[in-house]
Amino acid sequence: MLVQQILKSKGDDGVVTVAPGTSVAKTAEVLSARRIGAVIVSPDGKRVSGIVSERDIVRELGRRGAACLGEPVETLMTAKLVTCSRQESTDDVMQRMTDGRFRHMPVMEGDQMIGLISIGDVVKARLMELAAEKDALEGMIKGF
Repeated sequence: MLVQQILKSKGDDGVVTVAPGTSVAKTAEVLSARRIGAVIVSPDGKRVSGIVSERDIVRELGRRGAACLGEPVETLMTAKLVTCSRQESTDDVMQRMTDGRFRHMPVMEGDQMIGLISIGDVVKARLMELAAEKDALEGMIKGF
């Protein structure tokens, strides 16, 4: 399966972003309100400056305490992102996410972000593939 198929199945709700300069506290509020694990830092919703996850915020809170909540999100974000294109296979993306130990990956077309996929999206797609293969094999065995 290709990343493009995951994006189609997710619908067109867009990617949740925060602008550079947004406080860590406000970013945490966005994550909580939207019930998501990561948010893209972007000046315009298309160009990607970085990504910040719940884990990033919790780690910094544990290390420095509440003082970090008033700082701009750029102090916590990962600026060097691993991205993918819509033509990549889910197997390749899953391997890179596993190797890099991260759970969210922007989907890019040139220098523009066109979506965001999570490891949950990739695993769900893979499970659907396996179920279809199982059904096809059972059909072949039973002579359907």
